[in-house]
Amino acid sequence: MKRYEQFADQIAELIRSGMLAPGDRVPSVRHASRTYGVSPSTVFQAYYLLEDRGLIQARARSGYFVRTLAGQPLAEAEVGCAPPPTSEVDVSELVFSVLGSLKDPHTVPFGSAFPSPQLFPLARLARSMNQALRDLPAHAVIADMTAGNPDLRRQIALRYMVAGVRLPLEELVITNGAMEALNLCLQTVTQPGDLVAIEAPAFYATLQVLERLKLKAVEIPVHPRSGIDLGMLAERLDKLPIKACWFMSSLQNPIGASLNDAKKAELYALLKRHQVPLIEDDVYAELYYGTQPPKPVKSLDDEGLVMHCGSFSKSLAPGYRVGWVAGGRYAEQIARLKLMTTISPSVPAQAAIADYLQHGGYDRHLRKLRIALETQQAAMLASAARHFPSETRVTRPAGGYFLWFEFPERVDSLQLFQLALAQGISLAPGPIFSATRAFQHCARLNHGHPWTSQNEQAMQVLGRILASF
Repeated sequence: MKRYEQFADQIAELIRSGMLAPGDRVPSVRHASRTYGVSPSTVFQAYYLLEDRGLIQARARSGYFVRTLAGQPLAEAEVGCAPPPTSEVDVSELVFSVLGSLKDPHTVPFGSAFPSPQLFPLARLARSMNQALRDLPAHAVIADMTAGNPDLRRQIALRYMVAGVRLPLEELVITNGAMEALNLCLQTVTQPGDLVAIEAPAFYATLQVLERLKLKAVEIPVHPRSGIDLGMLAERLDKLPIKACWFMSSLQNPIGASLNDAKKAELYALLKRHQVPLIEDDVYAELYYGTQPPKPVKSLDDEGLVMHCGSFSKSLAPGYRVGWVAGGRYAEQIARLKLMTTISPSVPAQAAIADYLQHGGYDRHLRKLRIALETQQAAMLASAARHFPSETRVTRPAGGYFLWFEFPERVDSLQLFQLALAQGISLAPGPIFSATRAFQHCARLNHGHPWTSQNEQAMQVLGRILASF
């Protein structure tokens, strides 16, 4: 990493942490050069980079200032309201109607669950696929179906080690994406009719899995700044026979919330006391914006209670469908259940990703991806401030590619979805993220695509529709 990029990251971290607030002046070029021991040209390059990311802006004859954004965090009372103790889940028809809108390539994909494929090194992955297939021993085509590609498992274990998690290779089960991993974990520790604690709002696929397995949801509110309500979780664990928890402890979908390290420790201690397993959905782990990656709850797991699920679909290889689970004490049961269902993910896809992790510059790609996503987040926030009603509130997560909008209560987001779709714009309405179809005036928007004039026009159209309610 070049010196100006390192300096830009230092200033960006001050902005993310709130040390430099919107409207604050950043250190002058002369002051920054003296204080940080870098040349004025390095400071200028860093500030140009921060301008490109949308974090600061220059003012004539005044210097550089932290960009002011109109979006405000969601109010705690709105998101932190208490849902019913338990809920039957019946959301699939609604979810499928929303997902169907994404099939048209001409639709503006604010409702998509994936970032733009333009952000991924697909050509380099193709070369890795060719190389891996040339080097793949004949016996591995069969042998790797059960245990998974050994090079891939070692590479994943190394990344755990860098994150402070010592993981035996035998705990890793390679799966058909994270969704299979999450499904297998849930099937391992529950039976039809059991109670499962989930987030509110929750990723809609979570609700669909519970519906398919005939499980009941215990919704725990999530606050955009502090994450899941641990007080309510403790109360529910005391009163209800919860068999498992399925949470995203970092960069939660849809609102982007993350638990800090102290709350992750509190969460693990709570589950350990009740001996309730945690299915930790951590598919956005590599998409943080700061300099320090968030540590998973798995890093605290000394009893094998945490089943930690990850995937390359959001960070490297969408469509390759390669995920994994570090299954803790449940790893053998998960592996057996996988063999009874899908047997194995694609062996060539595993080999291709293993080759890329070894030789393709994964961390360099991730750095570029994070910068692109943060830049696009700033563009969407600024656009929303220009076009959406002034009462609108919005999260500002420290990673990922989703923003959660809370519109004025008069807005019906399902109706908004239909009106926007008629104009060629998709979005994800709030009710698909709740077992009780709550969050009627909320929506999730995806900023994971390069910002274009088409996106800007789509935000303007959404603003006009919102103003019509």
